[in-house]
Amino acid sequence: MVYLLRSASLTNYVEVARSVGVDPYEQLRYAGISRSALLDPDIMIPADAVGRLLERSARAAEIEDFGLRMAETRHLSNLGPLGFAVREQPTLRKALESMERYLRLHNEALVMRLEETEGLAIIREDLMGGIPGSVRQATELVLGVMYRMLSMILGTAWKPRTVCFTHEAPASLVVHARVFGAPVSFNQDFDGVVCLASDLDAAIPTYDPVLAQQVRRYMDSMLLQSNATMSDKVRKLVIALLPSGICSVDRVAQDLGVDRRTVNRHLAHHGETYLSIVDAVRVEMVVRYIESRDRPLSEVATLLGFSSLSAFSRWFGGRFGCSVSAWRSRKGQRSGGTDDALA
Repeated sequence: MVYLLRSASLTNYVEVARSVGVDPYEQLRYAGISRSALLDPDIMIPADAVGRLLERSARAAEIEDFGLRMAETRHLSNLGPLGFAVREQPTLRKALESMERYLRLHNEALVMRLEETEGLAIIREDLMGGIPGSVRQATELVLGVMYRMLSMILGTAWKPRTVCFTHEAPASLVVHARVFGAPVSFNQDFDGVVCLASDLDAAIPTYDPVLAQQVRRYMDSMLLQSNATMSDKVRKLVIALLPSGICSVDRVAQDLGVDRRTVNRHLAHHGETYLSIVDAVRVEMVVRYIESRDRPLSEVATLLGFSSLSAFSRWFGGRFGCSVSAWRSRKGQRSGGTDDALA
């Protein structure tokens, strides 16, 4: 499935590309993105094309933080109507709930989920879609924008406890230190921002009850016009719930506010089942996880919702026709042709 996002995601792409010695228009051509997308922030473009653009640009510049550099100067206004929906809320908790509700109007490929545990709040971000190769740049762009949004809402004095990435650490952390000004951890179980749970109840000074009601009506009308299917909704919940070990069709149905029969009926209408979606999500996510040789396979098994390493190994062998070590070996042999594969 093709997931779309607003071309506002390309804000300041040209400036960042030129600042690191990359021809932005050549990279846009390789990624299959029209120059017109730079002129109108509301054009919807394929998320996988943006992912390719960011990764190619980072390789061309020989840097590992291209996406984060793009995030460095973002503002709430770059989020369009979503920015207004977030700003016009009484507390940070309500702002995040609003963002989770309306996010697909801005980026269909992004899943956000708020979790609370032991006095901490985890704002998780997951990317959907079949973006080939690494998603480091897209992930760092997303979390960089998220951090800046939180800082604008709570004030520049606010700092998260930590910012977590599933990918490996870059050779230099200079840009990460400059953008976040807070601890950054790599090779983690999730991509997201960790803060104190008490931060969620912080008041947002821009809140205006009358304007908030108008914004909510407008956003709800836009949501009704969008065409998210049951398959889309189930897929996003599966991505969010798999690592928790509590992913099931009953739990998905509960989160959607329907019963499992309703879920199964809608999925069957599109020629899918709950298990086929779970399997597709696992295939998509496993490649990202096992590319890092430092990540234990037992951890990968947990992230994909398997009860044991042996169950994961059997599934992987059946799905890919080889062991993880054999897959990694083949990937290493093909690494020289990665750029062509992303063209």
